[in-house]
Amino acid sequence: MKRILLPLVAIAMGGAAPIVNAGPERLVIGAEAGKGIAIVDPAANNKVLWHHPVGAVHDLHLLPGPRFLTQDGWPKVIEIGLDHKIVWQYDAATQNREDGKKVEVHSYQRLGDGRTLISESGSSRLIEVDASGEIVREFPWQVSQSRTHSDTRLVRRLENGHTLAAHEGDEMVKEYDADGKVVWEFKIPLFGRQPAGGHGPEAFGGHCFSAIKAKNGNYLITSGNGHSVLEVTPAKEVVWKLEQNDLPGITLAWATTLYELPNGHLMIGNCHAGPDNPQIVEITRDKRVVWTFKDFSTFGNSLANTIVLDGEEAKALRAALLAKGE
Repeated sequence: MKRILLPLVAIAMGGAAPIVNAGPERLVIGAEAGKGIAIVDPAANNKVLWHHPVGAVHDLHLLPGPRFLTQDGWPKVIEIGLDHKIVWQYDAATQNREDGKKVEVHSYQRLGDGRTLISESGSSRLIEVDASGEIVREFPWQVSQSRTHSDTRLVRRLENGHTLAAHEGDEMVKEYDADGKVVWEFKIPLFGRQPAGGHGPEAFGGHCFSAIKAKNGNYLITSGNGHSVLEVTPAKEVVWKLEQNDLPGITLAWATTLYELPNGHLMIGNCHAGPDNPQIVEITRDKRVVWTFKDFSTFGNSLANTIVLDGEEAKALRAALLAKGE
């Protein structure tokens, strides 16, 4: 399972090395509805090395092969290679569907045993399917009500077998055990502010997009339209936060993907922030900006999910692209 590259676990070289600019091998992979999936070379003026069109999309994984696990429209999960051929797919609108409910999928993950974890919104359940698309395990989400578009955003299986879910509609993060029992939950705080509609910097709320377990055992959460990243202890204490205007010259809007690099840096997705702001920001824990990425030609204002590759992983993907003639 460690060889599967997830958008919440990026591989970076250097360990605890001093802060330096990204190396020339760095690659950015992004997925945006209508814009498609693209591999971009920041060192070559954001040259597009590979592109595949897709519809609605919120999640993205790079698998061995290399192949992408992503989606093409809200119900449909696909696995595609660099040759653009679909090698596996699952349509939640039609497969294992007898309840007549309208369903959207906003998160999925390939597990170490080859099964695929899929979060269904609308039917409010988490399923694991095998290669043939048969359900081998499932449990219901514990939500206040079923919401077709927002039961969850990103959902991830943890190393201990638990599942960590960002419940956008309920504005909560919950950790479930293997039987679907909630063992930890956290309500996204508004810190005394009133909710405001919209998707850009003017909006405000607790529509969390992702959550991960940090190396120190705490939870790291992107609050979506809360424009923030929160570090929360298992005792539910907020011990660190990055707010909308903490980074000089950068405004955070919809905080989306998040992962912790081996050197402790955080890579943060910044969606709906407009062309004057970067779409990805790499920072230190003392809120120093190390690197930013902005490409409003290849991607637009709704870049939902990104993967940043460094070192040997980036070199391997470059070699695979070259072998395919891309």
